[in-house]
Amino acid sequence: MTIPLGADFKIIFLDEADALTVDAQQALRRTMEKYTGTVRFILNANYSSKLISPIQSRCALFKFKPLSRDEVTQKTNEIVKLEKVEIDSNAIDAIYDVCEGDMRTAINYLQGAFSTSNHVTTEIIYSISNSAQPKDVINLIDACLAGNFLDARKYLEVLLFDQGLSGEDIISQIYKKVINYSEDKMNINTKIKIIDKIAEINFRLVEGANDRIQLEALLAQIILINQL
Repeated sequence: MTIPLGADFKIIFLDEADALTVDAQQALRRTMEKYTGTVRFILNANYSSKLISPIQSRCALFKFKPLSRDEVTQKTNEIVKLEKVEIDSNAIDAIYDVCEGDMRTAINYLQGAFSTSNHVTTEIIYSISNSAQPKDVINLIDACLAGNFLDARKYLEVLLFDQGLSGEDIISQIYKKVINYSEDKMNINTKIKIIDKIAEINFRLVEGANDRIQLEALLAQIILINQL
């Protein structure tokens, strides 16, 4: 590695470093040790726990929390104004809902939506991000709480087949909505039992079980739990 010109050291930035295999990380570790005099490494990772201990011990760890709704909204509005994007106000709220405080993801969704249509709407944002509209998931859960399995199953079919969402996408959004349900509709004990079942079904999906069968089983479990 060459000596830097006009500076004390070079800077190498590695994005998504946690995606490196263990063997690749071991090789990186040796490279970091060899060129400590001329190079500084910056590793960006979504999960620092996926980096091997020798690399973690050689780095100063900085954790960044997700941006708030106001921060994402402000920056999105700046981009919309500069790029002259025609966008609905509720579509900006939808961008925050799907990006979960990640500004890079928010910009990618906004760019993808604008490339699809000159007028960005909520429906386009949810379609681009492969997410269900909140009202669809709420309708599904409400049907379960009312004990109506057939209606809940119809809403599930819309998410799976009409909107083309994966089982993991759907179960993730069910989890988010259950967490935020008001106490008058779902008490804390019911939430705990449902979340426990969501975790079990999610594990089965990750292991390769059939999406439709497992999600229908989850709907049945929510109905039974609510009736206890």
